[in-house]
Amino acid sequence: MAKLQQPKFVFMRGGLRPWADATLHVGCEAVTRNVNVFEGLKGYWQPSGNFGIVQLRKHYERLHRSARLLHIPFETSLDAYRDALAELSEALIEPDRDMWFRTTLFAVEGHWGEGTVADLVVTAYHQEQKAPEPIDLGVSTWRRSPDDSLPARIKAGSNYQVARVARIEGQARGCQDMVLLNHFGRVAEATGSCLVMVRNGTIVTTPATEGALESITLDIVEMLARSADIPFERRPIDRTELLIADEIALCGTLAELVPVKSIDGLPLDPKSPILKSLQERYFRVVRNLERLPGVELSVVATRAVADQGAAASA
Repeated sequence: MAKLQQPKFVFMRGGLRPWADATLHVGCEAVTRNVNVFEGLKGYWQPSGNFGIVQLRKHYERLHRSARLLHIPFETSLDAYRDALAELSEALIEPDRDMWFRTTLFAVEGHWGEGTVADLVVTAYHQEQKAPEPIDLGVSTWRRSPDDSLPARIKAGSNYQVARVARIEGQARGCQDMVLLNHFGRVAEATGSCLVMVRNGTIVTTPATEGALESITLDIVEMLARSADIPFERRPIDRTELLIADEIALCGTLAELVPVKSIDGLPLDPKSPILKSLQERYFRVVRNLERLPGVELSVVATRAVADQGAAASA
């Protein structure tokens, strides 16, 4: 069973707080109605000794869009958002591990959309510097809600209720993740990541109009594919088409690019030649070993800061 890390600090109410003090009142709408929107960002060590977060500005902009759609006020500037990530990074950074950040906007005051006040909370979790292992994937009986019910375009905690029950369903079937179909019975995305497949040398993924998140990581994968002259399409995918794919992978900020070794018990090419090549280049880009126009790495800490922190903890 995966155990949630408990870092020393979180960023909350405008500054660093001990983990144990990061609490919400039982009566606030973030608790009673799950009113929150969030972004997951990933930071990687670079050869220069800098620690950089991938596409920070784009994550900030998407958080703004999610907040707008749920009528949650978000008045934090881009600079203040970056400063919050930097402050937490410097407090938690370790010399040899990357980090995943969750920036969540919680509705802490207000009632049914009146008088809403939000608080930006940033948490961060360490990750080992290694590529994800291939997984077994299944197709869930649970469905992605349509745009007029609970839009996938909003990256909100409430949107992950169906993902949770689909994951529980997958556990009983020996699957590490599950595909959600939309109300037309076509592929939307996986529970926490977008999906890409390869058929006849072409990479295919579903557009946002099929119930997939407007993925920042997927945009990077598309840029990598086009720079290598690999055909890339965004179009609807039928369930049966998914079952006869040559290769499949999941992609997202936390997932990065995860190869799939089976879909509903049907084996896939373990070498995944096309997607494996993109996975290798993806890590080169986010670690600043290869430049890809359109990908920004925002420096929020340095190895010197991490070494100082490690020495102080020794």
